[in-house]
Amino acid sequence: DLDLVESGGGSVQAGGSLRLSCLASGDTYASGYCMGWFRQAAGKEREAVATFYTRDGNTNIAESVKGRFTVSRDNDKKILYLQMNDVKPDDTGMYYCAADFSGGSWFCTLSRFFDTWGQGTPVTVSS
Repeated sequence: DLDLVESGGGSVQAGGSLRLSCLASGDTYASGYCMGWFRQAAGKEREAVATFYTRDGNTNIAESVKGRFTVSRDNDKKILYLQMNDVKPDDTGMYYCAADFSGGSWFCTLSRFFDTWGQGTPVTVSS
């Protein structure tokens, strides 16, 4: 099992930057697993933002944030990052980190199922 703890959320003005972190603990010794960032705005459905496969670094970025957000991981520290640049008010929401051991890199996509979730970190972007 994995435990995921997000941090780094907060309030930022439009056009600014924020970096979210997701610390994984527990069964992190697995050779590869899929991790993802999701967000959910008030009254809206949860949206996949990015995925990252730990073994080969394969990433997928949602079209809505492509060119502004990047995902990366510090393998030694077991931290997944979401770098958010040029943020917009529409980026406001609760951001969640997720992970799942099933499937390989080819299966680590924005539409896949995740069975482990963090508690979320809030992001508010003001105009």
